[in-house]
Amino acid sequence: MRRSHGTHRKHIPSPYERRSLGRRILLVALVVVVVLVAAAGAFAGVQLNRATPAATVTVVLDRNLSIPGVPPRLPVPASGATVVTVQGVGTVASVRPDLPLPLASITKLVTALVVLRHHPLSLGQSGPAMSVPASLAAAYPSQLAAHDSLIPLHAGEQLSELQALEALLIPSADNVAQLLATWTSGTMPAFVAAMNAEAARLGLHHTHLADASGLSAGSVGSAADLIRLARVVMAQPLLRAIVAMPQVTLPLAGTVYNYDYDLGHDGIVGIKTGSTIAAGGDFLFAAHRSVHGRRVLVIGAILGQQGRQPLPHVLAVAKGLAVAAPTGLEKVTVLPAGQPVLRFRTAWGASATAVTTRAVQAWVRPGDHLAATVHLDGSASAPLRSLQAGQQVASVSVVMPTGTVTVPVTAVQGFRGPTLRWRLERG
Repeated sequence: MRRSHGTHRKHIPSPYERRSLGRRILLVALVVVVVLVAAAGAFAGVQLNRATPAATVTVVLDRNLSIPGVPPRLPVPASGATVVTVQGVGTVASVRPDLPLPLASITKLVTALVVLRHHPLSLGQSGPAMSVPASLAAAYPSQLAAHDSLIPLHAGEQLSELQALEALLIPSADNVAQLLATWTSGTMPAFVAAMNAEAARLGLHHTHLADASGLSAGSVGSAADLIRLARVVMAQPLLRAIVAMPQVTLPLAGTVYNYDYDLGHDGIVGIKTGSTIAAGGDFLFAAHRSVHGRRVLVIGAILGQQGRQPLPHVLAVAKGLAVAAPTGLEKVTVLPAGQPVLRFRTAWGASATAVTTRAVQAWVRPGDHLAATVHLDGSASAPLRSLQAGQQVASVSVVMPTGTVTVPVTAVQGFRGPTLRWRLERG
């Protein structure tokens, strides 16, 4: 017996069904496109609204500008205290610079400054006269027996202010220091108070005065203080002229001589010697020296030199230091113009360099240590996303013994913010 099989026909969509399916596919595709566009727009919005990273700033300058070589050795005494400076260079030798030691007759420089503060006197003027009191004239024999530094004074003798200052600083007359003190302030204690006020005004922080002449061991100061004092004295034309005089003629004393017998030799032009048992030999000196055709002023303070003849010894030491102080000095460019100082780099690949706009030159010796400091301007220290060529972004300060020199730092190249493509494609 045969089994019959049913017949299965393949379904063929009608035109209506095909159109309906097409519309559904199109709708799905449209939804997908809209979703994708929306997602892309959202992504782009997020990328564009993200903060642009600031450029990184790197200091590429070597801030150690030390001069290569070994510094020359100067003939500085091991005892006492010494400071030697060269104009335009600074300190070239220093031993116990802040140690207070007896000043002896160097004290008289402060005496002269106090007198001139109360009785100003210009170069070429003689000033008012003062009369020698009988008590001071009567004290002369006992002061002479004590081996004080004196000139003869007679009761009633008249000295002009200029003559008294010359007697104070050239033959270093202790009795004239007393005369000037009482003429200026009435009493010695009042004058000493004025001296200490003057020392404080000048910034002589390690100096204390006990008398007008320096005979007292209580009149002390440091070598560093004396360098400052010397600059003040040498800045006054009248005092500069007096301390450079090898001799002077006074009314009763006649011709008297400067204890600084090296004046006029090896460029020495002053300033003041001092010698007592307590102090030993002291000398505050100034000398003009030539460095590669340029005249410079060497100022030195030497205190506390002992020995059988402390004053000749300290004069010889000063002479050697005055000659040797400029040894090895050269004018060099310690920081050239165009020296790279900063480097800028951005996340989008831009970069720029900033350099010094001018050179820094200095008189230096081998072994001198100089330091450079970079100061970022406000534009470079804040988040930086663009830069113009020539824009100042920093400054460099070079610290030298004579002061600080500062030069601008400007960008060689500029850069702009990132492109739209980078902002969209960044990770």
